[in-house]
Amino acid sequence: MLKVQEIRELIKLIDDSQIDEFSYEANGTKVCMKKSGGKVVTEAPVQQNTLPKAAPEVSEASQPKEESPKAEERQEPQKETADYDQEITSPMVGTFYESPSPDQGAYVKVGDEVKQDSVVCIVEAMKLFNEIEAEVTGEIVEILVKDGELVEYGQPLFRVKTA
Repeated sequence: MLKVQEIRELIKLIDDSQIDEFSYEANGTKVCMKKSGGKVVTEAPVQQNTLPKAAPEVSEASQPKEESPKAEERQEPQKETADYDQEITSPMVGTFYESPSPDQGAYVKVGDEVKQDSVVCIVEAMKLFNEIEAEVTGEIVEILVKDGELVEYGQPLFRVKTA
């Protein structure tokens, strides 16, 4: 479940960007944001499994709840096919970049070996470009986000099969 501070940071990032609509879903929680007249309008996060009593109180957010099982069904087969031990997660809210600049290649690709101090990507937060290190030794088996995509604090970015 997202923390209030994380949602506030996300709202500020969306408000400061040129993105008109943003949707994020993980672990049964879904957050949708749409800009309306230059301001960010958010729907309340809905957690399907652990908050059954809170669902009737948030009637507007109950509609995205119906879409959630479809998204979860699509994600589950990916987890079964990928053989991994560790996940490299985002240490902050920001924009994910797979390479140091648009004209250069990605830091890592599926099948690349990484060490604990290997830089795997950059996460930009408030105009600061932060190099993210693997912190594990192994092989990249899956890249979970696309270049230029907004990421959350703690969101998995890569899956790694340790040696």
